[in-house]
Amino acid sequence: MEELKLGLVEARFAEIIWANEPLLTKELVALCEKELNWKRTTTYTVLKKLCDRGIFITEKSTVRALIPKDSFYAMKSEQFVNESFKGSLPAFIAAFVSRKKPDEKELEEIRAMIDAIGKD
Repeated sequence: MEELKLGLVEARFAEIIWANEPLLTKELVALCEKELNWKRTTTYTVLKKLCDRGIFITEKSTVRALIPKDSFYAMKSEQFVNESFKGSLPAFIAAFVSRKKPDEKELEEIRAMIDAIGKD
């Protein structure tokens, strides 16, 4: 699969699909006209680009995600950690908390996630 990357406009377009899928291509065209002020040709061009990347698919005029939103962003996060921190989650966390200290609620959520992972 091509690098997981969405430009700002592509991300807005992808959000429209994820929020409304499955949807007919004519519905997508109408949504993009309304929300992005795009012409039909622009919608089809960007859709083809993201289908070629393996993120979405169009079958029988119906658009749906091959990669759900949560999975896309999880894979993108993993890619970032691999590229920026040599795959070290502790190094990423250390860098992150050096600039933004988690509050108590966030720490509790993190502890619960770690405990759940430890039980698997």
